[in-house]
Amino acid sequence: MTQTAVIFGGPSPEHDVSILIGLPATRALAAAGHDVAAIYWSKTGDFFAVEPDAEKEAFYDGVPRKSRPLTLGTTGFDGKKAPRPDVVVNCCHGGPGEDGTLQAALDLARIPYTGPTVAGAALGMDKFAFVAAVAAAGLPTLPRAVVSADAAEPPFAGPYIVKPRFGGSSIGIEVAADWPTARALAQQVVHYRAGAVVEPYRPDSVDLNIAARAYPAFELSAIEKPLREKGILDYRDKYLTGGGEGMASAPKELPASIASEIEKQLREAAATVATVAGLRGIARIDFLLYFNDLYATEIYTIPGSLAKHLWIDPPIPLTQLLLDMIEEATRRPSTHWTTAGADGSALRSAGSIQGKLG
Repeated sequence: MTQTAVIFGGPSPEHDVSILIGLPATRALAAAGHDVAAIYWSKTGDFFAVEPDAEKEAFYDGVPRKSRPLTLGTTGFDGKKAPRPDVVVNCCHGGPGEDGTLQAALDLARIPYTGPTVAGAALGMDKFAFVAAVAAAGLPTLPRAVVSADAAEPPFAGPYIVKPRFGGSSIGIEVAADWPTARALAQQVVHYRAGAVVEPYRPDSVDLNIAARAYPAFELSAIEKPLREKGILDYRDKYLTGGGEGMASAPKELPASIASEIEKQLREAAATVATVAGLRGIARIDFLLYFNDLYATEIYTIPGSLAKHLWIDPPIPLTQLLLDMIEEATRRPSTHWTTAGADGSALRSAGSIQGKLG
């Protein structure tokens, strides 16, 4: 029997959310008859084999008791009774699990995995590059600018939303009344150390989200309209309300009651975003509706709860979503390396190495 490993956790602000994604995925696959290994990625960046039926309480103080240390190298996982997975289900939301770091390590270890490729993960995590990419594809976006202590004031007026350039789950989002405040925040908030971006603040806008998957065929989910309690939809709204089930239990309108022309526009835009981002696995694509103007804002390539709550039309249960992702991972490799053209002709035509030192 092939072995599936579910990796969750990770050294990121979304560590807890990732655990709450990985544990249900592990249970669902075990119930479906899979030989499942649960691999916990700690806040310090270390890997541990943990019990597949572990409860969330086991992680309150960090690494659960009786966990076995693992190392991930170019030949896979090593350690006492180390798992030898044929495929990895990546449930790491945010940080190095969603930005391409873990994907690159698994590529080098030649272990198939679910979710985005290195390139797709990196694009999705970079809020500045993502907007530039979808704008180049012809989609409307709100303008964004990089903010730092010495950055010039952007060509759009405040107030601004300040966001971590690299991050997820709306952690670190702030509203700044003016440019000096935005620059000050960029220097003070820990989540902005790797970079920050600003965009115009539109308090009267509406959030609209949709999930997408590319396998076994391209499909889009129902559209949801999260219901804000204040001007922005932040981490607390998404993950600390409704019993800790993330967006699945946060206040929402699902399916969203929107005009048919807006729904058509959003679905067409989501398909374009999926193409630009090289969709793999399940992603959630977020939009902002400002009166009658629709803007593409984010893509979460490993969304909280794997966006399972959005698959009501068509109705697809979590177990089936996971099984399809695993099949995609094994049938559609994440890497396409080739040595075509490396036939030795460049070596033969080159001069001596010593000569290149001059």
